[in-house]
Amino acid sequence: MADGPTTEIPADASEVVPDPDHVLVAPGQLLLELMSVPVRDVDRALTFYTEQLGFACDVDVRPAPEVRFVQLTPPGSACSISLTAGGDQPPGSLRALHLVVADIDAARDALVANGVDVQPVVDHGGVKWAYFSDPDGNEWCLQYMPWRVAP
Repeated sequence: MADGPTTEIPADASEVVPDPDHVLVAPGQLLLELMSVPVRDVDRALTFYTEQLGFACDVDVRPAPEVRFVQLTPPGSACSISLTAGGDQPPGSLRALHLVVADIDAARDALVANGVDVQPVVDHGGVKWAYFSDPDGNEWCLQYMPWRVAP
């Protein structure tokens, strides 16, 4: 496994700097925070998600010689993904993880320009989808819902 960047995690919670880009959790809320994405090669997947999809690399740590934790966040999302290799889920087994966008044609065009093989947009009565897969075959879907677009 190649050495990747590392993320410093404070030993004491009082040293954690508040992140204004993330929502604070209020009592009674259940915020979906992390989805595990099974991959064969973490470095290859990290390159795909950061360079081709534009996800931010939030965490890349090796707490033990054979353990690596990589957490990525799509632009504007409150939910992140973790890239996992060698776990119970076979690489490429996830289906239809949705990325909601304001302009599906522009989002699709941007991914295609970055070398992502995105299927044509399909209109299902105003809700539009365009599917693509990561290098391991995990399936993603760009989704446009007119009622979710900011004014």
